[in-house]
Amino acid sequence: MSDAPIIGRVVSVHVGRVAPLGPEAEPSGFVKHAVAGPVAVGRLGLAGDEQADLRVHGGPDKAVYAYAISHYATWAAEFPQHAALFVPGGVGENLAIAGMVEADICVGDVHAVGSALLQVCQPRQPCFKFALRFENNRLPKAMVRSGRSGWYYRVQQTGTVSAGDTVILHARPNPDFPFVRLLAVINHGAASSEDLARMAEMPGLVDQWRAHARQLLQ
Repeated sequence: MSDAPIIGRVVSVHVGRVAPLGPEAEPSGFVKHAVAGPVAVGRLGLAGDEQADLRVHGGPDKAVYAYAISHYATWAAEFPQHAALFVPGGVGENLAIAGMVEADICVGDVHAVGSALLQVCQPRQPCFKFALRFENNRLPKAMVRSGRSGWYYRVQQTGTVSAGDTVILHARPNPDFPFVRLLAVINHGAASSEDLARMAEMPGLVDQWRAHARQLLQ
């Protein structure tokens, strides 16, 4: 894409090791810490980042998790008792992003970040470990209702990322399918036959959701 626009900036990069989480000491890589300097991005994610349950976390379609830092002020206002945790890295993201939110991206967007190419492929669907981290069972459903989900990247080209890197829109294969439209389908069942037909064949969308759309159409 010529004259590719800068659409955001990486404020901080975060990784985490598997460690006990919550009163039951559930193994989890949810708690992450910021790292300085270039961090290698492989097909399965950032160097030094771990996931405890590989059945539902990690893998090539959940390689890198990005979150808009502008959401944190809203979270802190809604849940002031947790304000100290609603800071970059607080919801377990790898990339804390400034300047862009879910409404600014489309399914399948390819972003150049550092020397890596990352493709937007699906939203986060929070599990019980989000509740464990904050000791609040309301938070997973609140994230779903709000649409402040963040997004997962698939790694199209390995490289390195660093705090301060720009996020550049490299390609947009589905300009007519904004990410918030996908959220409406996945989180709220607001799917028309047109939505499902598009999703069933959509480049960049994970196979799981394309197959789900085909099943609903049938």
